[in-house]
This record gives sequence, C-alpha cells and structure tokens, in this order.
Amino acid sequence: MIFRLALRSLATRPIRTAVLACGFGFGIAIMAALLGVGQVILEQAHSPALAGGGEVVIGGRFGSLDSARFVMSSVLGSPDIARRATAVSPSKSAPLYLIKDDVTIAVSVRAGIPSLQKAIGDPEVAGAAEWIDTGADRAWAHPAPGDTLRLMDRFHPIPNAPEFSSSWAEWLYFNGRTPDGRLRFYLTFLAGPASPAPGRRVAGVRLQLERDGQTTSYSLGGDVDEATLLASAPDFEIAGNRVTLTGLRYQIDLALPGASGQLTLDASPGQSLPPATIRGARGWLTGYTAPVLSGVVNGALTIGRDRIAFDRATGYHDHNWGFWEGVRWQWGQVAHDDLSIVYGRVFPPADVADPDRMPGFLGVLSAKGPLGFSTNVTIRETSDGASAPTGLFVHARSQSTDVTLSFTAERSVRTRMGMTAPARPAGPALDFLQLGGEYRVTGHVGDRKLDFAARGAAETFRPR
Repeated sequence: MIFRLALRSLATRPIRTAVLACGFGFGIAIMAALLGVGQVILEQAHSPALAGGGEVVIGGRFGSLDSARFVMSSVLGSPDIARRATAVSPSKSAPLYLIKDDVTIAVSVRAGIPSLQKAIGDPEVAGAAEWIDTGADRAWAHPAPGDTLRLMDRFHPIPNAPEFSSSWAEWLYFNGRTPDGRLRFYLTFLAGPASPAPGRRVAGVRLQLERDGQTTSYSLGGDVDEATLLASAPDFEIAGNRVTLTGLRYQIDLALPGASGQLTLDASPGQSLPPATIRGARGWLTGYTAPVLSGVVNGALTIGRDRIAFDRATGYHDHNWGFWEGVRWQWGQVAHDDLSIVYGRVFPPADVADPDRMPGFLGVLSAKGPLGFSTNVTIRETSDGASAPTGLFVHARSQSTDVTLSFTAERSVRTRMGMTAPARPAGPALDFLQLGGEYRVTGHVGDRKLDFAARGAAETFRPR
C-alpha cells in the first residue's frame, strides 16, 4: 500500500517527491554521522590515555571522586590490589579563565602529582624533567594512616542555608563493649549551631554507660571556638573533656559530673568507611563517615566510687554532620574476627527529599581493606507490638555481595532527642532508640562466605 502511494505521488508530482526524498535521505545521513561522532567522543572521553595515561579510570558515581585519597591509600592500597596495580595517580580537571581587557579565554586544565602522573605513562609530562613533586605532593600521595583518619574526621563550616541553620550539628561518636556484652559505653562529642557569642558554637559531651542491663547517663554542656574546631578536629575539647588523635590512636579524657577517666581507641588500618554527603532541596544536607569500623578500647572510668575497666574491648567510631530537624535514621554495626559490617539509611524531611527514594547502604571490610558495598538494601524492623523493636532484618545485594543480617535485640535505651524534632508538628514526636543484641550474618562477599554470630549495635526511632 505504501509503495503504491509513493508511485502515484512520484507520477503526479515528480519534482516535489524527488526533493522530499533527497531531504529525508540527507537528514538520515546527518543523523547517522552525528551518532557516529558522538560515539567516538564518548569513547574518547572515557579513554584512560586521554585522561593522562594508565589503563583504568576511576570516577565517582555522581561526578568527581570526593574520597580519592582514601581510595588510593585504603582501597587501591590494600594488599590484594596493590600487588596488581603498578601505579595509581589522582587527576583533577577544571576550567581556567585568562582575562585581559575585554577578552576572556576559557582553558581546560588538569592537575596531578608529578611522579605519579609519570608512573602511569602520561605522555604530556613524561619528558618534563622540571616538573617534580613538592613536599605537599609527597604528603598527599603517601599519607600516614593517622593522616587519613584526621582528614576523614575534619569538621565542617555551617553551610549558608538559614532555613536549616538552627538544626546544624556535627559529632564524634564512639562505642565500646566487653566480649561478654555485659559492659558497654556510648560517647558523643557534639558541636551544634552557632551560639549567641560571636565565633562560637554550642557544644556538649554525653556518656551513656550500660552495666548488666542497667543504664546511666552523664553529660556536660558548653561552647567551643569555631575557628579552632575547624582547624584542629578531631582534636576536640569541651569544658575539660578531650578527644586527641595521635597516629592511629584516639585518646579520650572525660571529666563529667559523676563520671571521669581515660579511654583509648586503637584503629585497625584499612577498616574505615569514607565520607559521603547526601544533598536535598534548598541547601539541605547530611553526611556520614566511619573512620574506625573496628578497633580496640582500653582504659578505665570512675563512676562514683567504682572503677570500671575496659581491657581490649571492641570499639567503633563514626562521625556525622548535617541539618537534623525532622530527620530520622536506621543504623547498625557488627564486627567479627577480621570483618566489620556497617549499614544504614537516612530519612530526610519530605520537603527536601523523598524519604522513600533515599537509598540505604551496607559496607563490608576486612583487615585487607573493603570487600563489598551495596546501596540495594532492605532494613525491616520487627516489634510484636512492643514499644521497641525486638529485632531487625537486613538484606543487601550488589554485583558481588549478597548478605543477610538477622538482629535480635536484647536491650534498648530510649532517649528524647530535641535535635531531630520537627519545627511544626508533622505526625507523632519520635524518640531515639539505641539497641544492643546479637547479629546472625549469612551470605557472601565476592568469593568469601559469611556465616557467623556476633554481638553488635543498632539505632532507630519510635513514636513517643
């Protein structure tokens, strides 16, 4: 039918039909050429050689890689990968504008570490003998493990988002437990929003101690100088209470009403989760990193007349920052032998991001470095009508990971948390719950099979 119509059109209006046919053919030819050129450009944009040599280019999921230093030292520097990667180099591109009188010229520039760029065979600098590493280059490329922890644990200026600024808070969180689970502590050093005094931030320290199922809390408020905090954190002092990082050791000195003492947390190299930031509408954000997924706690606390000792207890440390009004989260952590597993999900206010579309995460690390990571995570709580969850079920899947965690809660501590309360009533007020219990972990990460039980912690929220 179509062929017959074409013949009749050609017979009645031959010139117009011929011109139309030529136009269609010309358009198709141009489209084919553009698709071919686009494919070439796309392939070249991903070419390691054009990016400055090497064989593989690693980038962030949503743009630049924010944690390049961590990836180089802790991921690509892990023993299993380091012996197969002969050279690794960071690279950063940005526009540079040359301006003279009324003329502006945009130039694309690329920066890197001289010795590392030469090691991966970057042809642009291979013969540039005068381009050598500075002291800062060497320190960046080969950081001591403690330097990486310090970089991960830095504090952040309060973003310019006046709508949310009163709910800004950033804190160092530590926990530790004895092998039998009878003794556990949770400790927070927090810097909040700006205080009435110029250049200072509201701050506070809170210790929560569990002994044989009994919980006691100790706290002290104050304020801190913002410039000092941003320059020296995680070295952090609030009213005589201190955190100091030296190498891989965090030293904690406490002088709280009713509780004092000294604890140390020794980090295990390579068992860290790098910083990640989630952003929403109108400048809202929240961030998280876990510098110490597994470590060793030693020291002692004095509570009244009691001396409570921690001798090679299991320790953990993470770091949170962001705007917290109307926010809730689910989180958990467990360690066993050389493995550390952490998972979580943040639920922001609905007017800045869709809580139902926020991905969860689960990371598995060993003494040799990261083993697996997933953002396809299900976290389901069981309650049986109780005011606190009786357990949790966590399932994470990715190309190389299929892990299931079943958590049985043995104790819970409920806390009213004004920091996360919504400014305007939007449903029931929520309390913060800290859970202790046992995880059953099964599945696999890569070629490694997981099947063990270990004590761990979890956090969630429940209606007041």
